[in-house]
Amino acid sequence: MDAGANTGLEAGRHAAFNVIAALRDTPLVFASPHSGSVYPPDLRPADLALSTLRSAEDALVDRLVGSGPQNGATLLAGRIARAYVDLNRQADEWDPLLIEDCPPGPISTRAQAGYGVVPRLTGDGHPLYDRRLSRAEAQDRVDRIHGPYHRALAELMQVAQARHGVAVLVDWHSMPARATGGTGGADVVLGDRHGVSCPARLTRRLRALFEELGWRVALNRPYAGGYATQTWGRPADGFWAIQIELNRALYLDETTMEPGVGWSRCLKGLERVIASLGAEIDGLVR
Repeated sequence: MDAGANTGLEAGRHAAFNVIAALRDTPLVFASPHSGSVYPPDLRPADLALSTLRSAEDALVDRLVGSGPQNGATLLAGRIARAYVDLNRQADEWDPLLIEDCPPGPISTRAQAGYGVVPRLTGDGHPLYDRRLSRAEAQDRVDRIHGPYHRALAELMQVAQARHGVAVLVDWHSMPARATGGTGGADVVLGDRHGVSCPARLTRRLRALFEELGWRVALNRPYAGGYATQTWGRPADGFWAIQIELNRALYLDETTMEPGVGWSRCLKGLERVIASLGAEIDGLVR
């Protein structure tokens, strides 16, 4: 499938994201908002170890799900690091402890915790900056990176829904191995916003596919689905969404942020899951 002909998007690189077009037409859209590894020079972080700076990054997840396009899923992958701007937040999710002259209004619990649309903290809890950011600086990041990414995602979802009656977003993420204590040691957490963002049959099928690999699967705890899942999880309108969190211990050396000893096994397992999902998706949405 030619992405330009079907969506108006050009397959390839944008400042904010990459688009890899599906090779056949299905309702599937894959997104990897946090796998970006470009750290723009104007980030100017505090003096941090590289592993700390990158600790919120879903390193290599876009590569792990790279078989999506050959199985019918257009892949939208963020290029810019989550430390710079978080693509899985609302555009106005400001943190007043970081951003000067924040507009009045309620502050989300995520922003209060240091993880707003422009994060204040690293993934492992260290301050990203030794200064505050101006509202103009933060808004510029949102305008240049967050806005184009979400316009691209909206276009992909709307085109898929128009063509198939249903669009299915699979939002791919990873979780630190240390975070899995709250999941019962899960290898995968499926987040469908407690059954609201997609029909149960999609969640059940994905759970079965991962369990066929021998992986332990948890539902909605501690990750029920973020901004993209909430935005696009509207089954009554023909938009389904589910978030998938992969335990980094499956595939990553979290010290070097390079493929770990389990990389090949994890990659092959995900290729099996994605191939089955692509083959079955038309039946699942009927």
